[in-house]
Amino acid sequence: MPVEYTNKKGKTYYLHQGKTKNQKVRFYFSRKTEGDLVDVMPDGYEVYENPNGGVYIRKAGTRVISDDELAAVENEVRRFSHLRYCKVDLKKGIISIYTPKQNVDRLLDVVRSFSGAGGVDVQRTIGQLVTYSPELRFVLVDKEARLFQTQRYCYRGSIDDWIDIGGLSKLEELVSQYVKHLETDAFFELF
Repeated sequence: MPVEYTNKKGKTYYLHQGKTKNQKVRFYFSRKTEGDLVDVMPDGYEVYENPNGGVYIRKAGTRVISDDELAAVENEVRRFSHLRYCKVDLKKGIISIYTPKQNVDRLLDVVRSFSGAGGVDVQRTIGQLVTYSPELRFVLVDKEARLFQTQRYCYRGSIDDWIDIGGLSKLEELVSQYVKHLETDAFFELF
């Protein structure tokens, strides 16, 4: 039986094996049920689902971000009710906070009004509809001293990229200084 994974949107992906241009073996997830399907997850790999439901296979390697550091960001996000729909994601030495592109409260009202007594799972439906954008991230710069650089995404037409805000510091200090500004007008004043 092939390796399969169902994402937050309820779509099932199957693990495939292919070859690169250099004839090296590569693994990838696809919604297709035909092709070179893989029956066992390769050693040293794991399934990764990004905040928007994309499914990938990646090397399981050792993490450079500790569970405590990840929890510090997640806990700070949970402290603020206006951030209740945000997602925290971890890739290598970067902890990113994603915000919904839609007004989720308004979307909830719309889904509830159409669901009525139809047995619609409102939370699942919302999970399938909402898409996210990365807005704020903490990049581990000094592994020994555990110093991070905060970056926010800049939407100015001439930039459209990550910009550094503030200086290097301990993660807890940066998290308490910057997370509260997400989803507010003050966020765009951070440089």
